[in-house]
Amino acid sequence: MSDMGIPGPNAPTGWAKGPAKRDLIPPHGGKLISLWTTEEEAQEVAREARSFPAVHLDRRQLSDLELLASGAYSPLEGFLCRDDFEAVLHLSRLASGSVWTIPITLAVDGETASKLSPGQPVALHDDGGELLGILHLSDKFLYDKEEYARRVFQTASASHPGVKRIYEQGEWILGGPVKVLRRPPTVEFPLYHLDPAHTREIIRDRGWRSVVGFQTRNPIHRAHEFMLKSALEIFDALLIQPLVGETRPSDIPAKVRLRCYEVLIDGYYPKDRTLLTVLPAVMRFAGPREAVFHALIRKNYGCTHFIVGRDHAGVGGYYGPYDAQRIFDQFDSGEIGIAPLCFENTFYCTVCQSMASYKTCPHPAERHISLSGTKVREMLAQREAPPAEFTRPEVARVLLEGLE
Repeated sequence: MSDMGIPGPNAPTGWAKGPAKRDLIPPHGGKLISLWTTEEEAQEVAREARSFPAVHLDRRQLSDLELLASGAYSPLEGFLCRDDFEAVLHLSRLASGSVWTIPITLAVDGETASKLSPGQPVALHDDGGELLGILHLSDKFLYDKEEYARRVFQTASASHPGVKRIYEQGEWILGGPVKVLRRPPTVEFPLYHLDPAHTREIIRDRGWRSVVGFQTRNPIHRAHEFMLKSALEIFDALLIQPLVGETRPSDIPAKVRLRCYEVLIDGYYPKDRTLLTVLPAVMRFAGPREAVFHALIRKNYGCTHFIVGRDHAGVGGYYGPYDAQRIFDQFDSGEIGIAPLCFENTFYCTVCQSMASYKTCPHPAERHISLSGTKVREMLAQREAPPAEFTRPEVARVLLEGLE
């Protein structure tokens, strides 16, 4: 079902269109994948699935299933089999040679795996028992969790939230193509929940030739705004796409963050050049590998460029501050297709009286105002608004109200 009941473009009636429709950047692999069934197929599959063995998906697996179906994970057509899994771990590529840095896997425990054999169709349910899709099981294999952790996260420490998830998940991986009947029943932000086909249609209709994607799991503060406005000076448009899947318990709730984005765009961004949508993905905290992964996803949504800031997708001190930028040098630009826009750490300079970076500001560090996300959360917990040099007052008010 191509629209799956999700509303179309989130711009108001009468939004500006560009002078002509243009060819967009190709999806990764050259084709935008769609794994949604038609209404008729869904009814037939639902009848047949009553006799299939069932696997119940957790929140991360549900997210991956939807992003596979929508084409956000193009060129993938299902959960990785062993050849692709090993190639991604060791080479940051699929077995075909296409760049791919994060394993998209369906892990299950031994008891579940023992009841399944390659060649079987497997019904995929949410935790409430609703049928969401079918896995055509092609492969079933054991894997080394510690090796997985070291190669993807650069550490085997269970203190790392991404590694902790790997250690907690099942020891078997099920691989194979999927067909998906419907989204998870809890679509939190339907107005902004657009698939790649929808965003590509908007980009094409507006005539945008260059679109910069921006990934965030935090409210947009002045340092982010500096990067976004700099990009708008050069390129046609922005796709601001916050991640609204599972992050960390300490992160600002997605509902509050989204309201911050709405307020900020309404007051400070050109609406005919800015598109706000959400990415229903979980945060893996895989640092450099996840930066490439996020870029490829935004390529599938129609972006030509992707902002990579300081410590993108990082957590703790597991990665260097600019490792997520340097990893792009390991690949030919043509095989990634989307161009990274790499920014230095930015701050407010009390002498320049503006946002700046070490590339543009000659003044000493004691004249710079720069707050960490941790510090901002501490201030909010004490009902203290972050300073205007860090975030817009309108955003600060939303943050304080949202935490009441």
